[in-house]
Amino acid sequence: MSSSPIRPLFDPADFRIPANVSHVCAGGETPFLLRHDEALARYAHDKSQGAPGREAQEAVLERAREQMAALWGVRPDEIGWVSNVAEGVSLVLDSLQLKQGDNVCVMASEYPSVVAPLLARPQAEYETRRVSRCSSEGLAAAVDEHTRAVLVSYVSYLNGERFDLQVLRQAADAVGALLIVDFTQASGYLPIMASITDFAFSASYKWMLGMTGTATAYWNRQRVPDWRPISAGWHSLASDATGYDNGIKLRPDAMRFTRGNPSHASLYVLSSALDYLSGFDPARIQAHVHGLTTDLLSRLAKHGIASSTPEDPAHHGASVCLSRPDAHELHTRMGKADVLTWNGRGRLRISFHGYNCGADVDRVESALLDALAPR
Repeated sequence: MSSSPIRPLFDPADFRIPANVSHVCAGGETPFLLRHDEALARYAHDKSQGAPGREAQEAVLERAREQMAALWGVRPDEIGWVSNVAEGVSLVLDSLQLKQGDNVCVMASEYPSVVAPLLARPQAEYETRRVSRCSSEGLAAAVDEHTRAVLVSYVSYLNGERFDLQVLRQAADAVGALLIVDFTQASGYLPIMASITDFAFSASYKWMLGMTGTATAYWNRQRVPDWRPISAGWHSLASDATGYDNGIKLRPDAMRFTRGNPSHASLYVLSSALDYLSGFDPARIQAHVHGLTTDLLSRLAKHGIASSTPEDPAHHGASVCLSRPDAHELHTRMGKADVLTWNGRGRLRISFHGYNCGADVDRVESALLDALAPR
């Protein structure tokens, strides 16, 4: 008997899920909430109202900060906005002004938006320490007295593994290094306590049910009170003075991340999404999703199909991944059976959210077995 939840936690009718489709690709893109139509229409209205409309847009921005702070268990003044995770990570890394002898520790399998900002610098004198032992303990073991920062995705995009942030916090604290975390593959279905980090980021368009254009940037002002980026723009300044003879003064809170105009339209959508998610206890969403992942992993094991995702739900997120050379072919065949998965980097990724239920696991199992059948 299936251990999956019989019914969805979210009403699938709230989403633009195509008819007769099993939508199991939240790790790539979630379906759009119908309520976002009103949010976008409200943005279009406000944008057309001149200066009062801009005030309305800024009010939505502040409301979204409050909502994200509630979701992550932090203060609104610690929440800012960037256009994507790579931008936020780059702003923090640039501010460290890394020098010869410094190192930054990341897993060799880390997501490009987390590690690429380090590797893009030509002739960098610091060391980007790419750890081949891709585990919390392996990454922690690479930290030494020259480590300036430890970077990690809480949940891996590659195989769905969830890492122990407490282990990494202790390793970073032992040498006075920063802990910088990407919550993109976790925020929206796992309870998040961002205060364990020094800086944290998350895209909006996956489990948080938003859209591209805005990513959340968290600055732990208690742990790193004097942080100052070395890049700025009009929106991140504390004053609207027209002269610069006395230099510039940055905004005192995490909005110093937001150098230029934020993506107001995507913030309207994110606020709408966070309002929707607030109707569900994050622990309840986690339990629902893990009922689906563990059921699918059990079925795969029964069929002798190897998964790269850890079996224990304490060590995985909302995705079940299959690393295999025919991953793209399986993805294509399952799509033709109206089972929407995600592909790329040599793996098939099946991801669940609150709109899924046991019937989706049934369809994944059936479509996968059919896709694997000899042709």
